Parts: sequence; C-alpha cells; structure tokens
Amino acid sequence: MAGKKVLIVYAHQEPRSINGSLKKVAVEELSRQGCTITVSDLYAMDFEPRATRKDVIGALSNPEFFNYGVEVYEAFKKRSLASDITDEQKKVQEADLVIFQFPLYWFGMPAILKGWMDRVLCQGFAFDIPGFYDSGFLKNKLALLSLTTGSTAEMYTRTGVSGDFRYFLWPLQHGALHFCGFKILAPQISFAPEIASEEERKAMVASWAQRLKTIWEEEPIDCTPPWYFGQ
Repeated sequence: MAGKKVLIVYAHQEPRSINGSLKKVAVEELSRQGCTITVSDLYAMDFEPRATRKDVIGALSNPEFFNYGVEVYEAFKKRSLASDITDEQKKVQEADLVIFQFPLYWFGMPAILKGWMDRVLCQGFAFDIPGFYDSGFLKNKLALLSLTTGSTAEMYTRTGVSGDFRYFLWPLQHGALHFCGFKILAPQISFAPEIASEEERKAMVASWAQRLKTIWEEEPIDCTPPWYFGQ
C-alpha cells in the first residue's frame, strides 16, 4: 500500500538461498505497491549480536556492578546508546510493518537475529515496566516472521515428532514481539526447502509474493496462549 513503510530484518549468509529469494520478492512486491522498504541485512552489516558494556557510550550509571538492562535503559533516556543500536531503533520507529526473514535454528532465531532483538528492543524504546504486551511501545506496528525450516510440515504437527510449529513461535512472537506491543501477523513458514524440488521451492517464493499483495488487509492473530497451545 502506497505510503507504508516496511523494515525487513534479514538473517542469512547467502543471497542466492531461499531466504535470500524470499527477501528479494518481498522487496520487489512491496516496492511495486509503493511502500518504502528498508532492509537490515545483518550478516552483510556484520551486526554485533553480543550485549556488552560497549553498547553504552560514556559513563555507566553504576560502574561498580554492571547490569546490562539497567545501563541500556539509562543510556536510552540519556541518548547515549551505541549508534548501531540507535540506527536500528530509528528503522523500527519509522516502520508500519517489520518482517523478520530467517532460517530456524534449534526452534529459534539465528544468534545474529537474537542479538538484534536483545540489543535493539531495549527498555525505554520498545517497552517499559509498566508498558508491555498490549501497552508495549510498538503497539501501532505489525510484525511478521517469515522463516524456513529443516524439518517437514508433517513433523511440525501436534502429533509429529517436533510438535506443532506454533509451540516454537511462542517465545519469538509472544515473548519478544508482542511483549513490545507489536501486533502479530500469521507467520509465513516455508517448510523443508532443502529437500523440496526446484518447482516446490519456486512455489514457496511465489506464495509469499502472492500473500504480500494483500498483506495490508490481514488481521493480526489473537496472540494469547490458546493460539499456540490450544484450549
């Protein structure tokens, strides 16, 4: 939709991978709609995933005992966070929709993307206490996880060996994104591209491009325990 701003946080090392293709078609389709797109290509940026003392410029509020959460909260308020964090926060602040594009590692995000969440979504910027879940500071924004898996769709069912895919989405969608107020759009899961045929992989990319045509008409999921775990 013209005028909308989209941030794609992309975590894959190989541009010609299916993750690379999914990112590329999202940029193409959303640009075609007249959206403004920003891509944070975390590996290309050599993004620092570690939460350290270096994230605070200048003096610490308590140099005797380092508490990361407290220090970045204070630094956010004093505008003394490291520029790589504030650059990402600015991109998030301007976005109507944030798409996370990544391969699933151990039922979670790759370390570089986990580090992005750890460092960028800090207290003061994304939430406060109080000021989380439905009151989170990013409550007027949409978030969407587009991910690839190693295992097949059959394995990610309630009776499958890996359990329902919604189980692993709970900490990502609910514990991190919804905690910060994001409204969550249904995930785009491309199951087992490594063992799919070339035609099947093309279909995965095409179905994502097709979905994006009407993405602005979608309603967010009901991000509560029943969506993930049933009644």
